Amino acid sequence: MSVMQQVLILLAGVGAGAINTVVGSGTLITFPTLLAFGLPPVTANVSNTIGLVPGSVSGAIGYRRELAGQAARLRLLGTASLLGGIVGAILLLKLPAKAFDAIVPVLIIVALVLVVVQPKLAAWVRERRGGDNSTAPTNGGPFLFTAVFATGIYGGYFGAAQGVLLVGLLGVFLVEDMQRINAVKNVLALIVNAVSAAIFVVIADVDWRAVALIAVGSIIGGQLGAKVGRKLSPTVLRGVIVVVGTIAVVRLLAT
Repeated sequence: MSVMQQVLILLAGVGAGAINTVVGSGTLITFPTLLAFGLPPVTANVSNTIGLVPGSVSGAIGYRRELAGQAARLRLLGTASLLGGIVGAILLLKLPAKAFDAIVPVLIIVALVLVVVQPKLAAWVRERRGGDNSTAPTNGGPFLFTAVFATGIYGGYFGAAQGVLLVGLLGVFLVEDMQRINAVKNVLALIVNAVSAAIFVVIADVDWRAVALIAVGSIIGGQLGAKVGRKLSPTVLRGVIVVVGTIAVVRLLAT
């Protein structure tokens, strides 16, 4: 790996860390970069997942103010993410890639639709409750738990646009503003990435040089993403999510 290639991987890590904190889909920057420099697909995916964990920690810390008062929610939904991440990581190592890749663009499209219609859908849910949000399940109810578990499986397997899926789901089922939802998304994605990385370290082939470069870059990007993301209005944040998610679909369908 040349010096220029190492610099490009580092910069890709910065970009991925920032995008993951604001939206998700940072994997669509780092994963193709590693492939372009000759890493086998599974090794690239595994090394990318491990390398982005420090960036996820950085992004979660950057959003710590918005996490206030959400400890119980994080414990519950975090359990779903933990279990889903374990299942997804095992699937990556056991199943052929095409068995799961075929549904990835569909999942992202569903997530984008959820993000776009979330305000109207949330208003409909409030109307069904008679306009009384106090009757809403504090942590989203069993459906959200199941959906977060399923998203964890996807995130443990590949992870691109995991954040888009989470924001779409959380935005519909939680009575919270977008910034607090984004903070929860960062922690849940961190849990999935961390448990997947722990499994990969033990039983998968890892390119540790790529891991180190992505890790350093993603830590920087995580802090940059937190500063930028916090300043975005809900409408702009949704717009960014839709743009990034659309790019993700196009990139996946083109490969």
